[in-house]
Amino acid sequence: MVEVEEVTLASGGMSSLLAGLRILLSSPLSRMVLRASLKPSSCHVGGEGLLDANRKPLLYYALASFAGLSVKYCSVGERFASVLIKEMLHAAVRILRGDVEEARDALRDPAIRRAIALVLSGIARYGITVPQKLPAPFLVVWNFTNMCNLRCMHCYQRASRPTPDELTLEEKLEVVRQLDEAGVAAVALSGGEPTIHPHFLKVVSALSSRGIYVAVATNGWLFARKDELRKAVDAGLRYVEVSLDSADPRKHDRFRGVPGAWRRAVDALRNAVEIGVSNAMAVTLTRVNMNEIDRILDLAEKIGVERVVVFNFIPVGRGVENSWLDLSAVEREKLLHYLYRESRRRRIEVFSTAPQYSRVALQESRGRATAPTHFYMGEHAVVKALSEYIGGCGAGRIYAAIQPNGDVTPCVFLPIKVGNLRESSFMDIWLRNPLLRKLRDRSNLHEACRECPYRNVCGGCRARAYAYYGDPFAPDPGCPLALRGKGAVGAWRLRGGRERVRESKVAAVLPR
Repeated sequence: MVEVEEVTLASGGMSSLLAGLRILLSSPLSRMVLRASLKPSSCHVGGEGLLDANRKPLLYYALASFAGLSVKYCSVGERFASVLIKEMLHAAVRILRGDVEEARDALRDPAIRRAIALVLSGIARYGITVPQKLPAPFLVVWNFTNMCNLRCMHCYQRASRPTPDELTLEEKLEVVRQLDEAGVAAVALSGGEPTIHPHFLKVVSALSSRGIYVAVATNGWLFARKDELRKAVDAGLRYVEVSLDSADPRKHDRFRGVPGAWRRAVDALRNAVEIGVSNAMAVTLTRVNMNEIDRILDLAEKIGVERVVVFNFIPVGRGVENSWLDLSAVEREKLLHYLYRESRRRRIEVFSTAPQYSRVALQESRGRATAPTHFYMGEHAVVKALSEYIGGCGAGRIYAAIQPNGDVTPCVFLPIKVGNLRESSFMDIWLRNPLLRKLRDRSNLHEACRECPYRNVCGGCRARAYAYYGDPFAPDPGCPLALRGKGAVGAWRLRGGRERVRESKVAAVLPR
């Protein structure tokens, strides 16, 4: 899954704002005021810095007004309601002595306004839940196409050629409209390789024009040409995540199936750094590269990237035939602790999408730091509280995936169809699908994960549970805490006779 920097929560103004609102909104009266702001504005509200292809809830405009943007309201009643919301926002920041100007500055970004509006809408609609239920996802990862110019051993999509039932351009633009209407804060275009698809720039532009934060997960092949990356940035692309799985070009190319892939990925990252677009090196941790993670981090620092995002290997798609690539729970645990320590000493940000990383951060810092969304770590009292209602596995809860043909799944690594956008609207699927609703309540988890003291900051990887046991609510076999005690994963039966690691298979990927 792609990690989006600007939509993450920073300590200080923004984290104080959310934590303070959580305190204020424990009152039913405060929630009633907030609920009144969830209805769409009575007319097309405009103003400085506002992108209003769809009429948005009054709450969104109140956040814009709090940020200092000029807002033209349609009635005296709406203006008065906005003043009440603004006073609530000021009070929330001050409760925890946060920085009001920092919060206002952050909310000038339409994607952050969307993200905060989602959190507040969730509290208004559902009350304070742990983790917090949201009326729409923060992030949608859109597997834009099955077309790809590489053949990666671990590809969750089995990407190669476009499927015959991929959405048309007109249908893709309708998806954009629906995501805007839902209030989604960020969309990450993935695949396949989205950058080589003829619709890529048109969809980037359509998303960006509506104030949605646009990211891309790419192999870097096209963006090795600086002019191609500039086109995408000019269209509205704000975040570039390039996959690179080894510091050794030969090993990366063998793993990715095409000679020259490493050089292209490195050039793409260098271009992103030079242009100034937010960027990350994405590394899928496997038995092939687990012993060179320090060299990969050294390379990232040398290139000058902003961050390294370490992904779990999940045996889905082409990864099913290569499940021997996966680490043991103990190996993964050691590496997560190593990554946390490296994040404290490196000049670049280092983190992992593994939900256990939040728990590791809590343990390493003795409760002072955590990763509230998988995306950010900070030492601040309220950040720990945020992780309790935002953090951990986000599948079907703060995150969803769209497939090339319009199928919706809880996660790109969790191939369970919960609806199709040709048949139902995105919001109908998000709000009504039984599996998505069940994923939002961690008391539905089975045994080890349900009883874990870190359930609310982690929750285990639901995709990994499904890949290994055929049950998305099973314990996560990638966590050592699930290996012992009542309901340990050892009592669960593996699907399809998952392979034991064979050193000969690892050696076959290494350069000769």
